[in-house]
Amino acid sequence: MSNIMKNFSLEGKIALVTGASYGIGFSIAESYAEAGATVVFNDIKQELVDKGIEAYAALGIKAYGYVCDVTNEEQVQEMVQKIEAEVGVIDILVNNAGIIKRLPMHEMSAADFRQVIDVDLNAPFIVAKAVIPSMIKKGHGKIINICSMMSELGRETVSAYAAAKGGLKMLTKNICSEYGEFNIQCNGLGPGYIATPQTAPLREVQADGSKHPFDQFILAKTPAQRWGEPADLQGPAVFLASDASDFVNGHILYVDGGILAYIGKQP
Repeated sequence: MSNIMKNFSLEGKIALVTGASYGIGFSIAESYAEAGATVVFNDIKQELVDKGIEAYAALGIKAYGYVCDVTNEEQVQEMVQKIEAEVGVIDILVNNAGIIKRLPMHEMSAADFRQVIDVDLNAPFIVAKAVIPSMIKKGHGKIINICSMMSELGRETVSAYAAAKGGLKMLTKNICSEYGEFNIQCNGLGPGYIATPQTAPLREVQADGSKHPFDQFILAKTPAQRWGEPADLQGPAVFLASDASDFVNGHILYVDGGILAYIGKQP
């Protein structure tokens, strides 16, 4: 392997990806395992952790799963201590766990707004805070926050999500500012519209053979003229976790097929 390719290797690294029993987090963790890392993940229920371990095992990956509510600081501190004792010091953290509640703002309760902020913004603060001391001692660390195009843009019905993801972008920049001197890099990864089981209903062909209106909308706004695949996030995620990105800090890497660069076609 050439020296440049060694920079992209995650051999010997321990990566914690929160909420990675399925979906985008699972895909990122899978790519880390392929690049040589040991995968650790959490979920909020034991059954989800068990399903995740089975799904990794089906790909030949030995993953370590922990039950933990990432909004609970005490649980997170306990989980990180357990990981350090049972697996080793965390080299790479991906703050992936997240939720969205789609409601017009004037119909959304303050409790719902707070819950989205808690999971999508407070939890990344709590988990990053838990891993940073050992990264400082080790002299190196990577923190990757899963941001969103809603870190930059607004849209109907996502006031809480956009507020949280905009805040996460600034938390990313601040972790960079505060801990860069300890050789810790904190960057964001911003997925565009990704084809997952959760978004499948938005891509179903209609009874008259036409595309779903939301599918038409996304394709019209995306220069790549397609939805992203979870695999499209793997290369960027490995780059941000690897030594190849050691002088990249406080950056949000959008993987969106060009949506944020594009004003759209003239009607």
